[in-house]
Amino acid sequence: MTHPKSSRVAVIGLGIMGLPMAVNLLKAGFEVVGYNRTRAKAERLAEAGGQAAGSVADAVRGSDVVITVLPDSPDVAVTATGAEGVFANAEPDLIFVDMSTIAPATAIEVAEAGRIAGVRVLDAPVSGGEKGAIDGTLSIMVGGHPDDVEAAGPYLSAMGTVVHVGASGSGQTVKAANQLLTAGIIELVAEAVVFLEAYGVDAETAFKALGGGLAGSAVLERRAPDMLTRQFRPGFKASLHHKDLGIMMAAARDAGVIVPLGAVVTQLMASLVAQGNGNLDNTALLKLIEQLSGRAR
Repeated sequence: MTHPKSSRVAVIGLGIMGLPMAVNLLKAGFEVVGYNRTRAKAERLAEAGGQAAGSVADAVRGSDVVITVLPDSPDVAVTATGAEGVFANAEPDLIFVDMSTIAPATAIEVAEAGRIAGVRVLDAPVSGGEKGAIDGTLSIMVGGHPDDVEAAGPYLSAMGTVVHVGASGSGQTVKAANQLLTAGIIELVAEAVVFLEAYGVDAETAFKALGGGLAGSAVLERRAPDMLTRQFRPGFKASLHHKDLGIMMAAARDAGVIVPLGAVVTQLMASLVAQGNGNLDNTALLKLIEQLSGRAR
């Protein structure tokens, strides 16, 4: 492995999260090449000082580290193990870091395939949304071998705070728990907004009081303001949270764990998406609660 600052990092998937993450790697002094199926997004990385690759294989060749930020488990599996994918074009001792949110079982399968291919694999999903990606303050939950986590440290630290949570698949398990908690809290904030407004109480003022007590949370602090103004520009799309909750429910079922409130919020998110709101932010759960309460705007 070359010295980190002279390393070439490939970032595959340059969407709402991937592009600012790649830009922060550039700011940290790394050489960054990016690939996205939509070429225009890769060109935006080039405008920021990176390089645009024409394919996954082109991005991977010559890179010391490959990071994927992709929508779902099948995308990661084919990108990692396909004939034109990461493992087939990897340099010796490559570090492959999947920062998507996928099923823990898929993360374990990809890690095993990587081991056979001689690639060091980490699953490192993130929390913090678009703002965290832009600011470089993501919470990064990493599963994999400790030596590989240490080797990836300089790259991951450019994007946020790193916590090694266990063996391969553990990062995705922790992320599933994160998505369960986040969806549940957003749902309760939405219910609180409708409840407060029904009584004519100014919800913004109420949340200032609530935020200083036990009910305070990062979700209340960071997401409630946009909910109160009904600004649902996607920082994290409802459709993606819907997908993540499906991963959580399946993993819970496989483990024999009962998540009754998780099941309810999963169904509410599914309803939001089914009504055509999948491209809105996940805080658009507020729209659904207003509708159920006969207070739709």
